[in-house]
Amino acid sequence: MLETPAFWKTDLDTIEQLALTAKAAEVRKIGISAGGRPMWCFSYGEKQPITHQANYSSACGGHDKSCYVPLEGKKPVVLLLGAVHGGETEGTAAAINLISLLETGKDLIGNEYPSLIEAARKVRLVIVPVCNPDGRARVQPAAMIGCTGDELRYWMQGTWTDGSLCGWPDCKKTHPIKEKVDFLGGYFNDDGINLMHDNFFHPMAAETQALIDLCDEESADWILHLHGGSNSTNVLLQTRYVTLECQEAIHNLAMRCDETARATTDDLRFNIQDIPGKECGKTPPSFNLTSALHHVCGGVSAVFESNQCIIDQSGTHYNHEQVYRSHRILFEQCFLTACGE
Repeated sequence: MLETPAFWKTDLDTIEQLALTAKAAEVRKIGISAGGRPMWCFSYGEKQPITHQANYSSACGGHDKSCYVPLEGKKPVVLLLGAVHGGETEGTAAAINLISLLETGKDLIGNEYPSLIEAARKVRLVIVPVCNPDGRARVQPAAMIGCTGDELRYWMQGTWTDGSLCGWPDCKKTHPIKEKVDFLGGYFNDDGINLMHDNFFHPMAAETQALIDLCDEESADWILHLHGGSNSTNVLLQTRYVTLECQEAIHNLAMRCDETARATTDDLRFNIQDIPGKECGKTPPSFNLTSALHHVCGGVSAVFESNQCIIDQSGTHYNHEQVYRSHRILFEQCFLTACGE
Protein backbone atom coordinates (compact mmCIF):
# COMPACT_ATOMS: atom_id res chain seq x y z
CA MET A 1 0.00 0.00 0.00
CA LEU A 2 1.07 3.60 -0.54
CA GLU A 3 2.35 5.43 2.51
CA THR A 4 -0.55 7.15 4.23
CA PRO A 5 -0.03 10.93 4.51
CA ALA A 6 -0.54 12.75 7.81
CA PHE A 7 -3.77 14.44 6.69
CA TRP A 8 -5.46 11.08 6.00
CA LYS A 9 -7.24 10.45 9.30
CA THR A 10 -9.91 7.75 9.29
CA ASP A 11 -9.73 5.96 12.65
CA LEU A 12 -12.53 5.89 15.20
CA ASP A 13 -10.41 7.51 17.92
CA THR A 14 -9.84 10.59 15.75
CA ILE A 15 -13.58 10.91 15.12
CA GLU A 16 -14.37 10.61 18.83
CA GLN A 17 -11.76 13.25 19.64
CA LEU A 18 -13.31 15.56 17.06
CA ALA A 19 -16.72 14.91 18.59
CA LEU A 20 -15.44 15.89 22.02
CA THR A 21 -13.65 19.05 20.87
CA ALA A 22 -15.86 20.45 18.08
CA LYS A 23 -17.18 23.95 18.75
CA ALA A 24 -18.98 24.99 15.57
CA ALA A 25 -20.86 21.72 15.07
CA GLU A 26 -23.80 20.26 16.89
CA VAL A 27 -22.41 16.80 17.73
CA ARG A 28 -24.43 13.78 18.79
CA LYS A 29 -24.57 10.04 18.65
CA ILE A 30 -27.30 8.98 16.24
CA GLY A 31 -26.97 5.29 17.01
CA ILE A 32 -24.97 2.44 18.48
CA SER A 33 -23.61 -0.32 16.25
CA ALA A 34 -24.13 -4.04 16.66
CA GLY A 35 -20.74 -4.11 18.36
CA GLY A 36 -21.61 -1.29 20.76
CA ARG A 37 -19.72 1.49 18.96
CA PRO A 38 -21.15 5.03 18.56
CA MET A 39 -22.20 6.55 15.25
CA TRP A 40 -21.08 10.18 15.53
CA CYS A 41 -22.91 12.91 13.65
CA PHE A 42 -21.68 16.49 13.07
CA SER A 43 -24.24 19.11 11.99
CA TYR A 44 -23.49 22.61 10.72
CA GLY A 45 -26.03 25.32 10.09
CA GLU A 46 -29.28 26.01 11.86
CA LYS A 47 -31.87 23.24 11.79
CA GLN A 48 -35.21 24.66 10.72
CA PRO A 49 -38.19 23.42 12.71
CA ILE A 50 -40.45 21.36 10.44
CA THR A 51 -43.70 19.74 11.48
CA HIS A 52 -44.56 16.78 9.28
CA GLN A 53 -48.26 16.58 8.52
CA ALA A 54 -47.60 13.21 6.84
CA ASN A 55 -44.67 10.95 6.10
CA TYR A 56 -43.10 11.20 2.65
CA SER A 57 -44.92 8.19 1.22
CA SER A 58 -48.31 9.36 2.43
CA ALA A 59 -47.70 12.91 1.19
CA CYS A 60 -46.91 11.55 -2.28
CA GLY A 61 -49.99 9.37 -2.06
CA GLY A 62 -51.98 12.51 -1.33
CA HIS A 63 -50.42 14.24 -4.35
CA ASP A 64 -48.93 16.98 -2.18
CA LYS A 65 -45.32 16.71 -1.02
CA SER A 66 -45.72 19.86 1.07
CA CYS A 67 -47.61 17.73 3.58
CA TYR A 68 -44.23 16.17 4.38
CA VAL A 69 -42.02 19.22 4.09
CA PRO A 70 -42.55 22.82 2.88
CA LEU A 71 -41.65 23.23 -0.76
CA GLU A 72 -40.46 26.81 -0.31
CA GLY A 73 -38.38 28.65 2.25
CA LYS A 74 -36.51 25.61 3.51
CA LYS A 75 -32.73 25.77 3.76
CA PRO A 76 -31.24 22.90 1.72
CA VAL A 77 -30.05 19.95 3.80
CA VAL A 78 -27.08 17.87 2.61
CA LEU A 79 -26.05 14.61 4.30
CA LEU A 80 -22.58 13.14 3.84
CA LEU A 81 -22.39 9.47 4.85
CA GLY A 82 -18.94 7.88 5.10
CA ALA A 83 -17.79 4.28 5.47
CA VAL A 84 -21.03 2.36 5.15
CA HIS A 85 -18.41 -0.22 4.17
CA GLY A 86 -15.77 0.07 6.89
CA GLY A 87 -12.74 -0.27 4.63
CA GLU A 88 -13.85 2.40 2.17
CA THR A 89 -12.22 5.23 4.06
CA GLU A 90 -11.77 7.73 1.22
CA GLY A 91 -14.95 9.61 2.09
CA THR A 92 -14.17 9.41 5.80
CA ALA A 93 -10.78 11.11 5.28
CA ALA A 94 -12.43 13.83 3.18
CA ALA A 95 -15.24 14.29 5.71
CA ILE A 96 -12.81 14.64 8.62
CA ASN A 97 -10.82 17.25 6.69
CA LEU A 98 -14.07 19.08 5.93
CA ILE A 99 -14.97 19.06 9.63
CA SER A 100 -11.51 20.49 10.41
CA LEU A 101 -12.05 23.14 7.75
CA LEU A 102 -15.40 24.18 9.24
CA GLU A 103 -14.08 24.10 12.81
CA THR A 104 -10.73 25.85 12.35
CA GLY A 105 -10.74 27.43 8.90
CA LYS A 106 -8.08 24.97 7.73
CA ASP A 107 -8.00 21.32 6.76
CA LEU A 108 -5.49 18.88 8.24
CA ILE A 109 -2.89 19.93 5.66
CA GLY A 110 -3.24 23.57 6.69
CA ASN A 111 -5.09 24.75 3.58
CA GLU A 112 -8.06 27.12 3.80
CA TYR A 113 -10.37 26.65 0.74
CA PRO A 114 -12.63 29.68 1.34
CA SER A 115 -14.99 28.86 -1.55
CA LEU A 116 -15.73 25.42 -0.07
CA ILE A 117 -16.40 26.96 3.35
CA GLU A 118 -18.69 29.56 1.79
CA ALA A 119 -20.61 26.90 -0.14
CA ALA A 120 -20.96 24.72 2.97
CA ARG A 121 -22.44 27.61 4.94
CA LYS A 122 -25.26 27.95 2.44
CA VAL A 123 -26.71 24.59 3.44
CA ARG A 124 -27.58 22.66 6.57
CA LEU A 125 -24.72 20.16 6.45
CA VAL A 126 -24.92 16.87 8.33
CA ILE A 127 -21.88 14.58 8.36
CA VAL A 128 -21.60 11.00 9.59
CA PRO A 129 -17.92 10.21 8.99
CA VAL A 130 -18.33 6.48 9.68
CA CYS A 131 -21.72 4.79 9.35
CA ASN A 132 -20.35 1.31 10.05
CA PRO A 133 -17.97 1.68 13.01
CA ASP A 134 -17.79 -2.11 13.51
CA GLY A 135 -16.43 -2.60 10.00
CA ARG A 136 -14.06 0.35 10.36
CA ALA A 137 -12.67 -1.03 13.63
CA ARG A 138 -12.01 -4.38 11.96
CA VAL A 139 -10.00 -2.95 9.03
CA GLN A 140 -6.46 -2.15 10.14
CA PRO A 141 -5.15 -0.05 7.18
CA ALA A 142 -6.10 3.63 7.17
CA ALA A 143 -6.68 3.40 3.42
CA MET A 144 -6.83 0.82 0.67
CA ILE A 145 -5.01 3.20 -1.69
CA GLY A 146 -2.11 1.37 -3.29
CA CYS A 147 -3.16 -2.11 -2.17
CA THR A 148 -3.37 -5.26 -4.28
CA GLY A 149 -6.62 -6.85 -5.35
CA ASP A 150 -6.20 -9.65 -2.81
CA GLU A 151 -5.48 -7.20 -0.01
CA LEU A 152 -8.65 -5.31 -0.91
CA ARG A 153 -10.73 -8.50 -0.90
CA TYR A 154 -9.33 -9.60 2.44
CA TRP A 155 -9.95 -6.36 4.31
CA MET A 156 -13.21 -5.48 2.58
CA GLN A 157 -15.03 -8.81 2.16
CA GLY A 158 -13.10 -11.16 4.46
CA THR A 159 -12.52 -14.91 4.16
CA TRP A 160 -14.80 -17.94 4.06
CA THR A 161 -14.47 -20.62 6.74
CA ASP A 162 -12.01 -22.53 4.53
CA GLY A 163 -9.70 -19.49 4.49
CA SER A 164 -10.36 -18.51 0.86
CA LEU A 165 -11.10 -14.89 0.01
CA CYS A 166 -14.78 -13.99 -0.15
CA GLY A 167 -14.62 -11.35 -2.84
CA TRP A 168 -17.29 -9.35 -4.63
CA PRO A 169 -20.09 -10.08 -5.53
CA ASP A 170 -20.11 -13.51 -3.84
CA CYS A 171 -19.92 -11.86 -0.42
CA LYS A 172 -23.47 -10.57 -1.05
CA LYS A 173 -24.94 -14.00 -1.83
CA THR A 174 -25.07 -14.95 1.85
CA HIS A 175 -26.68 -12.43 4.18
CA PRO A 176 -26.13 -12.18 7.09
CA ILE A 177 -22.69 -13.63 6.37
CA LYS A 178 -21.29 -13.97 9.89
CA GLU A 179 -21.67 -17.76 10.30
CA LYS A 180 -20.07 -18.47 6.91
CA VAL A 181 -16.79 -16.65 7.36
CA ASP A 182 -13.53 -17.02 9.23
CA PHE A 183 -12.63 -13.32 9.01
CA LEU A 184 -15.50 -10.84 8.76
CA GLY A 185 -14.44 -8.09 6.35
CA GLY A 186 -15.12 -4.40 6.67
CA TYR A 187 -18.30 -4.53 4.58
CA PHE A 188 -20.21 -5.83 7.58
CA ASN A 189 -21.19 -4.85 11.09
CA ASP A 190 -20.49 -7.27 13.93
CA ASP A 191 -23.70 -9.19 13.15
CA GLY A 192 -22.54 -9.81 9.58
CA ILE A 193 -24.99 -7.31 8.06
CA ASN A 194 -24.00 -5.33 4.97
CA LEU A 195 -25.91 -2.09 5.62
CA MET A 196 -26.24 -1.41 1.90
CA HIS A 197 -28.37 -4.55 1.58
CA ASP A 198 -30.24 -4.69 4.87
CA ASN A 199 -33.84 -5.87 4.82
CA PHE A 200 -35.61 -2.52 4.66
CA PHE A 201 -39.07 -4.08 5.08
CA HIS A 202 -38.23 -5.97 8.26
CA PRO A 203 -36.54 -5.12 11.58
CA MET A 204 -33.20 -3.68 10.52
CA ALA A 205 -29.72 -3.31 11.92
CA ALA A 206 -29.50 -0.48 14.44
CA GLU A 207 -27.09 1.37 12.13
CA THR A 208 -29.53 1.21 9.20
CA GLN A 209 -32.42 2.41 11.35
CA ALA A 210 -30.31 5.29 12.62
CA LEU A 211 -29.59 6.46 9.06
CA ILE A 212 -33.25 6.19 8.07
CA ASP A 213 -34.28 8.17 11.13
CA LEU A 214 -31.63 10.81 10.41
CA CYS A 215 -32.81 11.32 6.84
CA ASP A 216 -36.40 11.63 8.00
CA GLU A 217 -35.79 14.06 10.84
CA GLU A 218 -33.51 16.21 8.66
CA SER A 219 -35.82 16.05 5.61
CA ALA A 220 -32.64 15.69 3.56
CA ASP A 221 -32.46 17.19 0.08
CA TRP A 222 -29.18 15.50 -0.90
CA ILE A 223 -27.65 12.32 0.55
CA LEU A 224 -24.15 11.42 -0.66
CA HIS A 225 -22.99 7.91 0.25
CA LEU A 226 -19.19 8.07 0.12
CA HIS A 227 -17.75 4.76 -1.10
CA GLY A 228 -14.57 3.45 -2.68
CA GLY A 229 -14.75 1.86 -6.11
CA SER A 230 -11.47 0.01 -6.78
CA ASN A 231 -9.99 1.66 -9.89
CA SER A 232 -13.06 3.66 -10.80
CA THR A 233 -12.68 7.07 -12.27
CA ASN A 234 -14.74 9.17 -9.83
CA VAL A 235 -18.33 8.18 -10.44
CA LEU A 236 -21.75 9.06 -9.08
CA LEU A 237 -23.69 5.84 -9.51
CA GLN A 238 -27.24 6.06 -10.76
CA THR A 239 -29.71 5.10 -8.05
CA ARG A 240 -32.44 2.61 -8.92
CA TYR A 241 -36.15 2.62 -7.97
CA VAL A 242 -36.22 6.40 -7.61
CA THR A 243 -37.81 9.20 -9.61
CA LEU A 244 -36.51 10.34 -12.97
CA GLU A 245 -35.92 13.77 -11.44
CA CYS A 246 -33.61 12.20 -8.86
CA GLN A 247 -31.63 10.40 -11.57
CA GLU A 248 -31.41 13.58 -13.66
CA ALA A 249 -30.08 15.47 -10.62
CA ILE A 250 -27.36 12.82 -10.11
CA HIS A 251 -26.43 13.01 -13.79
CA ASN A 252 -26.29 16.81 -13.70
CA LEU A 253 -24.11 16.87 -10.58
CA ALA A 254 -21.70 14.41 -12.21
CA MET A 255 -21.53 16.66 -15.28
CA ARG A 256 -20.89 19.67 -13.09
CA CYS A 257 -18.13 17.91 -11.15
CA ASP A 258 -16.42 16.76 -14.33
CA GLU A 259 -16.59 20.24 -15.84
CA THR A 260 -15.06 21.68 -12.67
CA ALA A 261 -12.31 19.03 -12.65
CA ARG A 262 -11.48 19.67 -16.30
CA ALA A 263 -11.37 23.43 -15.74
CA THR A 264 -9.19 23.32 -12.63
CA THR A 265 -7.04 20.17 -12.83
CA ASP A 266 -5.13 18.22 -15.45
CA ASP A 267 -5.35 14.87 -13.71
CA LEU A 268 -8.89 14.35 -12.36
CA ARG A 269 -12.03 13.27 -14.18
CA PHE A 270 -15.56 12.25 -13.23
CA ASN A 271 -17.32 9.41 -15.02
CA ILE A 272 -20.84 10.31 -16.13
CA GLN A 273 -23.40 7.50 -16.16
CA ASP A 274 -26.41 7.48 -18.44
CA ILE A 275 -29.83 7.62 -16.84
CA PRO A 276 -31.02 4.00 -16.65
CA GLY A 277 -34.25 2.65 -18.01
CA LYS A 278 -36.97 0.96 -16.02
CA GLU A 279 -35.83 -1.87 -13.77
CA CYS A 280 -36.42 -5.30 -15.26
CA GLY A 281 -34.84 -8.70 -15.85
CA LYS A 282 -34.60 -12.07 -14.17
CA THR A 283 -32.38 -10.53 -11.48
CA PRO A 284 -33.38 -6.84 -11.27
CA PRO A 285 -31.11 -4.15 -9.80
CA SER A 286 -30.89 -4.09 -6.04
CA PHE A 287 -33.15 -1.87 -3.97
CA ASN A 288 -30.38 -0.85 -1.59
CA LEU A 289 -29.70 1.68 1.17
CA THR A 290 -29.32 4.44 -1.41
CA SER A 291 -32.78 3.70 -2.81
CA ALA A 292 -34.32 3.32 0.64
CA LEU A 293 -33.12 6.68 1.94
CA HIS A 294 -34.66 8.44 -1.05
CA HIS A 295 -38.03 6.92 -0.21
CA VAL A 296 -37.78 8.10 3.40
CA CYS A 297 -37.47 11.81 2.59
CA GLY A 298 -37.56 12.31 -1.18
CA GLY A 299 -33.96 13.56 -1.28
CA VAL A 300 -31.50 12.92 -4.08
CA SER A 301 -29.61 9.88 -2.77
CA ALA A 302 -26.49 8.75 -4.61
CA VAL A 303 -23.37 6.64 -4.15
CA PHE A 304 -20.08 8.32 -4.96
CA GLU A 305 -17.36 5.78 -5.73
CA SER A 306 -13.90 7.27 -5.57
CA ASN A 307 -10.66 5.67 -6.65
CA GLN A 308 -8.73 3.17 -4.49
CA CYS A 309 -5.63 2.71 -6.68
CA ILE A 310 -5.49 -1.10 -6.83
CA ILE A 311 -1.92 -1.44 -8.04
CA ASP A 312 -2.12 -4.87 -9.71
CA GLN A 313 -5.26 -4.05 -11.68
CA SER A 314 -5.76 -1.89 -14.75
CA GLY A 315 -7.71 1.33 -14.71
CA THR A 316 -7.36 4.71 -13.05
CA HIS A 317 -4.81 5.10 -10.25
CA TYR A 318 -5.20 8.14 -8.00
CA ASN A 319 -3.07 8.88 -4.94
CA HIS A 320 -4.36 10.15 -1.58
CA GLU A 321 -4.14 13.82 -2.54
CA GLN A 322 -6.03 13.27 -5.79
CA VAL A 323 -8.75 11.30 -4.00
CA TYR A 324 -9.11 14.04 -1.41
CA ARG A 325 -9.22 16.71 -4.11
CA SER A 326 -11.94 14.77 -5.94
CA HIS A 327 -14.09 14.84 -2.81
CA ARG A 328 -13.59 18.58 -2.38
CA ILE A 329 -14.89 19.12 -5.91
CA LEU A 330 -17.87 16.86 -5.20
CA PHE A 331 -18.72 18.56 -1.91
CA GLU A 332 -18.56 22.11 -3.19
CA GLN A 333 -20.54 21.39 -6.34
CA CYS A 334 -23.18 19.47 -4.38
CA PHE A 335 -23.61 22.34 -1.89
CA LEU A 336 -23.98 24.86 -4.71
CA THR A 337 -26.37 22.59 -6.60
CA ALA A 338 -28.52 22.13 -3.50
CA CYS A 339 -28.83 25.93 -3.31
CA GLY A 340 -29.76 26.21 -6.97
CA GLU A 341 -26.54 27.98 -7.90
